[in-house]
Amino acid sequence: MQARILRWPLLAMASLTLLAACRGKDEAQEAAQPPAVTVAAPQPQQVARSVRVSGPVAAYEEMQLGVELNGLRVTALNVDVGEQVRAGQVLLTLDHRALDSDLAQARASLQQAEAALVLAQANYRRAETLAAERLISASQLDELRAARVQAEAQVATARAGRDAAQLRRDYAELRAPADGIISRRLVQPGQVVAAGTELLRLIRDGRLEWRAELPEQQLALVGVGNPVELAYQGRTVSGRVRAVSPGVDAQSRTGTLYIDLPEPGPLKAGVYLEGRIVTGNGQVLMLPSEAVVQRDGHSYVFVLGEDQSVQRQRVRTGLAEGGRIEIVEGLEPGREVVVKGAGFLGEGDRVRVVADMGAGAP
Repeated sequence: MQARILRWPLLAMASLTLLAACRGKDEAQEAAQPPAVTVAAPQPQQVARSVRVSGPVAAYEEMQLGVELNGLRVTALNVDVGEQVRAGQVLLTLDHRALDSDLAQARASLQQAEAALVLAQANYRRAETLAAERLISASQLDELRAARVQAEAQVATARAGRDAAQLRRDYAELRAPADGIISRRLVQPGQVVAAGTELLRLIRDGRLEWRAELPEQQLALVGVGNPVELAYQGRTVSGRVRAVSPGVDAQSRTGTLYIDLPEPGPLKAGVYLEGRIVTGNGQVLMLPSEAVVQRDGHSYVFVLGEDQSVQRQRVRTGLAEGGRIEIVEGLEPGREVVVKGAGFLGEGDRVRVVADMGAGAP
């Protein structure tokens, strides 16, 4: 009876040992299996080719406004930053009291010269009648003719002086040269200003454009009229390429694009943002983005061989959207590459292809 009791613990220990050995064998077999992956071949797809680049929003034409008179005080400032103005609107006025006096004096001089001309013309007409009756000499008639000509010249001189005084008086008012928006103010009422100093800045017609620098390889893909989309504050602002710089910078090897923004919406000059330039439609090879692995600053895919091993192959990528990426070069159509699990592989690794990662796991 005692021997039978001792036999049961021994049998239990043997069973546990056998179970542990089987479990260890299964785990070793599982660890020895190649990793499970999914594969796909690049598929041709019709897409809108585009270039993504960042750049600033700027005024299409920003005019720096100043006055042409020196040393006069600003007596009135009629606009502020952000205001819409019309062509010819008076933006600021300088102290013009001395100019008004000069203009009044020039007008009086003109009136005086015109009165002298009227007298000279009357004298000459009477002299012509007297000369025809031989009541005055020819030399007297010549003197009266010269006096008339001299009076005409004095009128012309006085009129030019009046026009110059009027022009100086007009310079005392700075008027908007075109419709637009005041973008900057550098003057205060009461300030004494110098000729040629920038006082105000005007965005002509409120028109904005987006400018972008592109490397020479991409610059060749863009043409005038290509549509552009700018993402800003959750909305898309549309535009079109207005001009492409005819050359590239010798140092940076980049050229500039100028994009019209007919309806800029919330955009402001100086905003820096990314845009998408659509360069046309074309057929490209596309792969799931998971298939492309970034290593050492380059893009790679793992091509599946006949013996279920993978070879790392460098590729050049392009457009990426909707979870797929364009393969520009480095991969032939129809070659199967690893998609899920590509990030864990190395050169020459053997793999186990499954239809679905979850279903393929043992």
